[in-house]
Formats: sequence, structure tokens, C-alpha cells
Amino acid sequence: MFKSFFLNKKWFAWSLLGSLVILMATWYKVQLDVQINEWFGDFYNTVQEALATPGAVEFESFLGKCMTFAKIAGIYILVAVILEFFVRHYIFRWRTAMNNYYMSHWGELRHIEGAAQRVQEDTMRFARIVEALGVAFLRSIMTLVAFLPILWALSAQVTELPWIGPVDHSLVYLAIISATCGTVLLAIVGIKLPGLEFKNQRVEAAYRKELVFGEDHEERAAPPTVGELFFNIRKNYFNLYRHYLYFDIAKWSYLQFTVIVPYIMMGPTIVAGAITLGVLQQILRAFGKVEESFQFLVNSWSTIVELMSIYKRLKAFELTIKGKPFIEHYPVDA
Repeated sequence: MFKSFFLNKKWFAWSLLGSLVILMATWYKVQLDVQINEWFGDFYNTVQEALATPGAVEFESFLGKCMTFAKIAGIYILVAVILEFFVRHYIFRWRTAMNNYYMSHWGELRHIEGAAQRVQEDTMRFARIVEALGVAFLRSIMTLVAFLPILWALSAQVTELPWIGPVDHSLVYLAIISATCGTVLLAIVGIKLPGLEFKNQRVEAAYRKELVFGEDHEERAAPPTVGELFFNIRKNYFNLYRHYLYFDIAKWSYLQFTVIVPYIMMGPTIVAGAITLGVLQQILRAFGKVEESFQFLVNSWSTIVELMSIYKRLKAFELTIKGKPFIEHYPVDA
């Protein structure tokens, strides 16, 4: 899954240099986010001044600030579009490297259930998901490096928390506590999902294999057989939906509740008029960026579940190539 791309001289330019390009572009996008955060502070202070004192702000000055945002946003859009185009080619090269490696051992792999799908589909999904999660993780780290000092400095203006009292740099600690609680919560409620996703791929593969045989052999894919196979698919999907139900309840309840938390914690500061509208916007955006970075696992858990399922399927290939036994375990229906 990795050495066929990252340890292969043929793919050096794409694997290592390509990864460096993605890393640098991601860091530049974070720096643009920092510029936008600074712009929000200045812009909303201008809006507050204009609303409080009619005529205090000229339209040309207001328009100039809007154009500043348009310039930063334009650069961001350009970088994002070029990066996405590059990433799509990067992922396909990774898939190609995996495909070539597995197909060179096809004689050893063809007997594994769903072998065709694993080579044709899972290689692409694996490369895409690992790249997306890797970039998201690195972006989270970079965002923390960029925004944590900003939030640390801005938190000095929030001098008191409700029911708690004075706490230095309170919003930094609040972001860490909030993200930690959400990560632990979803890890607990979603603990069964990886196994269920893995089993789902197995029953889908068994159904697909019978249909493929039925295209060439009249005696295959008979109604009783495919009916039983599809019943297994239905049973597993309904089981998976049931588990995702309480997972989604926990996930969306947590994400929606955390939106209002910084407002509540800054309540005494806001009602006391201790900060301007611009500073409030800067604090909220910086808090959101820091909290989102700490929430990497929260926001990525469903994707990680899918990746774990694909990894297990491809791991069977690689162990077979090495001549090692691999038993594919999946849970009994709950």
C-alpha cells in the first residue's frame, strides 16, 4: 500500500516531491486564513464605527476593505483549484503504483474473495482517503501553529468566565477541553463501525461475484442464491444504519452544541462591552480554527472507519503475496 509508491524510484517525483508540493500549498492556504482572520477584525471594527456614527466612514474606504478581502480570497481560490487538480493526478499515480504491484502477483491473489474489486476499486479509494486524511491532519497541525498564538493573545481580553471567574487565556483551554471530550465521545460510540464496514464489503463482494459468474454460466445467479446473498447485504446495511444512528446523534449534537459554547463563555466580556465587534469576530474565528484543528478525529472518524475497512482488505493481499496466512475477522451481528 505504501512501499509500491513511496519506496519505488519510478514514482519518486510524484511520491516525495509531490507530497512536498501538497505540504507547501497547504501551509500557504493556512497563511491566507490568518490574513483573512486579521481582515475580519479590521472590517468589523469599521462596520461598528459606521453603524454607531453615521458618516464616520467613507464609502471608498469601506469598498477598499472589501476589495482587500476579494484579493486574498482570489489568491486562495486560485491556489485551492490548482492544488485540487494536482492532488487528483497524485492520487491516480499512487493507485497506478499499487495496481501494478498487485497485478504482478495476480496469480497468487485471484482466489481471494473480491480480488477484482480490491485491485480495481480499493486501490483508488485507499490512495484518495489516505491523501485526504494526511492533508487534513497536516492542515490541522499547521492551523494550530498559526492560530494558537493568535487565540492565546486574544484570550487575554476575555478576563472572566461565567460560573468560574477569572482564567488566564481561558479560550485556549476551552478549545482543548471541548475537542478532547468530542473525540472521546465519538471514539466510544463509534467503536463497532470499522468491523461493520469491513463485513459490508465482504457481503457486497460475495453478491457481486455471483452476479459476474451468472453472466457466463446459466446455472449461477439463480434467484434463491442471489436472494440469500442480497438478504445478507440488507441485514448488514440495516445493522450498519442502526449503529450509525446513535453515532450521528452523538456527532451532530456535539458539533451543534459547541457552536454556542464560545459565546456563552465570553458572555460576561460581551455584556460588559469590554471588546469591539472586530475583536469579537477575530476571537470567534481563531477559536473556531483552533477547536477545528483539535477536532481532527471528530470530523474524520467516518472516513477513518472506511479507511480501516479498505486497509484490512488490501492487507490480505499483501500477506498472501508474502505467503503468510490472514484470517478476515468481522463481528457477529449486534
